[in-house]
Amino acid sequence: MDEVKVLLFDVFGTLVDWHGSIAREVHGQLAARGFAVDGAAFANAWREQYQPAMEEVRSGRLPFSKLDVLHRRNLDVVLKAFGLDHVDEAARQQLNFAWHRLDAWPDVTPGLARLRLKYRLAPCSNGNISLMADLARRNDWHWDAITGAELARDYKPKAVVYQCAADAFDCAPGEAMMVAAHSSDLAAAAAAGLRTAFIARPDEHGPGIGETSASVPVDVSANGLMALADLLGCR
Repeated sequence: MDEVKVLLFDVFGTLVDWHGSIAREVHGQLAARGFAVDGAAFANAWREQYQPAMEEVRSGRLPFSKLDVLHRRNLDVVLKAFGLDHVDEAARQQLNFAWHRLDAWPDVTPGLARLRLKYRLAPCSNGNISLMADLARRNDWHWDAITGAELARDYKPKAVVYQCAADAFDCAPGEAMMVAAHSSDLAAAAAAGLRTAFIARPDEHGPGIGETSASVPVDVSANGLMALADLLGCR
């Protein structure tokens, strides 16, 4: 692993508990407005719109749009499906920016601090730059840069997103390692020439619903970022 200079991180699911955070926000904000809703079911339904919306961009059917824009389109679809299409505009805006207020898994902030002692760090997320900056401020992360979809003007798992992130650090792809809790993300990163590290997040989509091991070949596997820091010699 001596040639690796930068660690690039998936964010949703790998670093933050999007499911628990969104479920809490949806329940709290809609309940305060008198709407009864299953926050966990709503969170999953909203997330199910994620890949189809990005595929509209990846396929060229839509010009590049920031994830905040896609999340809002998806929110309107899900509110209608839940019989909540009368929710007002102010509530919709607050709900959409719940993605800027996601909480990190407990190991992430101390793990990133250790990894930063040896490597340069950046998110390589489908989230837009302002979203990544807000999550970093909320969770006390210190990035060396913010890379990902907005920089590449396309969405993972397109190779250009990973390659653009490595290039931002003047690195060859093999000098960058993608860190993610999703086998599909790591398979795409490896195909683009990056090294890969799998992080188990067994509760990503709710209790007991998440990947516990990689289904594709990876360079490193760990149960969290503190364990990854141990494996990579970050003391």
